[in-house]
Amino acid sequence: MAGEKRVRVTETALRDAHQSLIATRMTTKDMLPILEQMDEAGYWALEMWGGATFDSCMRFLDEDPWERLRLIRARIKKAKLQMLLRGQNLVGYRHYADDVVREFVKKAVGNGIDIVRVFDALNDLRNVEIAADQVKKEGAHLQLCIAYTLSPVHTLEAFANMAKKMTEMGADSIAIKDMAGLLSPGDCIKLVKAIKEKTDLPIELHSHYTTGLASMMYFAGVEAGAEIIDTAISPFAMGTSQPPTESMVAALENTEWDTGIQIEKLLPICEYFKTLREKYKDLLPAIAGVNINILRYQIPGGMYSNMVNQLKEMNAIDKLEDVLKEVPVVREAMGFPPLVTPSSQMVGTQATLNVLRGRWKIFPKEIRQYFLGYYGMPPAPFDPEVQKMAVGNEQPITCRPGEKIAPEMEQARKDAQPWMTEEEDALTWIMFPQVAKDFLPKKYARKHSRDMGLQAQADPAAYPA
Repeated sequence: MAGEKRVRVTETALRDAHQSLIATRMTTKDMLPILEQMDEAGYWALEMWGGATFDSCMRFLDEDPWERLRLIRARIKKAKLQMLLRGQNLVGYRHYADDVVREFVKKAVGNGIDIVRVFDALNDLRNVEIAADQVKKEGAHLQLCIAYTLSPVHTLEAFANMAKKMTEMGADSIAIKDMAGLLSPGDCIKLVKAIKEKTDLPIELHSHYTTGLASMMYFAGVEAGAEIIDTAISPFAMGTSQPPTESMVAALENTEWDTGIQIEKLLPICEYFKTLREKYKDLLPAIAGVNINILRYQIPGGMYSNMVNQLKEMNAIDKLEDVLKEVPVVREAMGFPPLVTPSSQMVGTQATLNVLRGRWKIFPKEIRQYFLGYYGMPPAPFDPEVQKMAVGNEQPITCRPGEKIAPEMEQARKDAQPWMTEEEDALTWIMFPQVAKDFLPKKYARKHSRDMGLQAQADPAAYPA
């Protein structure tokens, strides 16, 4: 019986685990020594790129994210390399033009990505159309993603119909992204079965341990038919990260869902990441374990932490309970968006402003753009009165937001040209212009210095000591 329905495991230690626990600060140099052993462990995939890693590489580590991808690809021969892509947002924080989306996907796959997990913060599939189409054109594995959340409009039928549409868009697998750890084991069984009634595609489960439900939810989901689970090697597991790889492998061992991974092969990986946990211990969250407030208020841990920090900075921490109670009011007015970047930040900010400055008295620019439709279509209609207060007489758009953005790649190539050492630099420039203005000249200087050194080795007479 063992292995009859073998469950595959995606390891998140190289991306989401350290993004969740140590603010995405793990260096490429710290990743490289353990890669060959990870490749031999029997993982289905290693999630190692996308999300916040792109920005953090340059901003905090003075590293080129493209070079990280190439270095890891050169060492990984068996496992697939996976990335997280925010649809039309790519790995940045706004919508980009269609030509930018297509070029980014080309370069990501061209540099070594096998699986592209694509999601949209509003579950608006129009915002993943272009990225999905290009992933298929590049011949990579397209994994489309349901951002799981709770609300009156997020029903089993709605999620299942979304999975059916994803199948029609060419998805090779479907991920259930439970960013707040709110999916209970019982609800997971119902959700997986509902999706399986609409599609035969493999289902991957992704959750965070913040509420303490994730491991139980994974097991229930596997029993219901899910084929892939996201886990993190134990030193970088639990808390705001994923369930531990070793525990899930052990739990499924000698069952019909046996992963086929031997615990012995995970032990040296665990020992290595223990040393990294010690190295980065000052960045670890002060509070580990379960945060019951996440279950109480049904919001992601990161959103809760941001609101606490925001209120502390404003000397208004005594208003925390009021702000938390305001979140459902704001969310309903905004059409019940899933609480994931960037909608979680927008809902949290507006709830804070409503409490501190008066309900609907102030609308930040991003919220106005949201109510004008530039982020996409939320799961439910906007509250018309609140929308009117936010946008005034300006006319909201109803088309796919990307259609409103003029092509951007040509100008990006011109702007980055003085410092370009490869075509990927233009993409870096357009997504993070402020960071790129500092980073790309340094990258250019390093490459020029290396080239000079190589020429000196080839022709010492031309470059005397």
